Amino acid sequence: MNEDPQANLSGARRGYADAPAENVSAAASPRAPLAEPDAEELVVNPWDIVLCTSGTLISCENAVVVLVILHNPSLRAPMFLLIASLAVADLLAGAGLVFHFVFAYLLRSEATTLASVGLVVTSFCASVCSLLAITVDRYLSLYYALTYHSERTVTLTYVMLALLWAASLCLGLLPVLGWNCLRDEATCSVVRPLTKHHAAVLSVSFLCTFALMLQLYVQICKVVTRHAHQIALQRHLLAPSHYVTTRRGVSTLALVLGTFAACWMPFTLYSLIADSTYPSIYTYATLLPATYNSVINPVIYAFRNQEIQKALCLVCCGSIPASLSQRARSPSDV
Repeated sequence: MNEDPQANLSGARRGYADAPAENVSAAASPRAPLAEPDAEELVVNPWDIVLCTSGTLISCENAVVVLVILHNPSLRAPMFLLIASLAVADLLAGAGLVFHFVFAYLLRSEATTLASVGLVVTSFCASVCSLLAITVDRYLSLYYALTYHSERTVTLTYVMLALLWAASLCLGLLPVLGWNCLRDEATCSVVRPLTKHHAAVLSVSFLCTFALMLQLYVQICKVVTRHAHQIALQRHLLAPSHYVTTRRGVSTLALVLGTFAACWMPFTLYSLIADSTYPSIYTYATLLPATYNSVINPVIYAFRNQEIQKALCLVCCGSIPASLSQRARSPSDV
């Protein structure tokens, strides 16, 4: 099992220690051509190409969301600020995957490796924290509907944004500031150069975030169901209206949490139980779905939003379709 090259975020080989013995001895010989070890090191892992491609798609998709929100001054409500934060985090995550690929195969050095890994950790942490902040915002918008649009809510949104980006930056800077396994391979996690303790902190933080999101969305569904029941009673349409709205609310809950768990849970659990001796293919197989969460986030949180749909139509087509402008917001749009 130890023979499998340990994966870093790019999967590039770590150096001569991973090369076959004959290549090492040839490199030590003054008669051996110097290009042979380099050629061995620069063999591109197909998994890294997939990650780089995913990073490019993530960057392009989330750049559209950021540009649409920046282009429309009307999209400045707390909800859109949080969606913009999520899009920026995912955009940086995609850029980090691309940068890490370039640095690993073209501009290899400890400094560039640590910087790119720090960017990836920071951006993915900010993405997960932004998802939690969006959940909190949706919870507050239902429980405090009468005061939700007050100045206090805007201030709370800026505080949440500052805290989540500060926490994410701190977690991302840890490898750069010295908490890495470059000097002690035995402390490496399944993702080099993150240490096992660092990976454990990130994994436990994710599990706590998921548990909190689950609790908040259960409460949101209860409020939506109660509101739909009250509206149905007033309109004497209890049977069809109430159950349709409830079903939509549960479907939205399943979509949000199911996607989040399906993307991140495999890598989170694997990071907790595995170590650097495990084959790197398992790391790639669990890390790749985690990156797909940044591909799906714009679809769930941005492109499904009616106001962003209108803004996107204005940017792309110059007009808003009548079917979109006349559609009313449903209580199940949580």
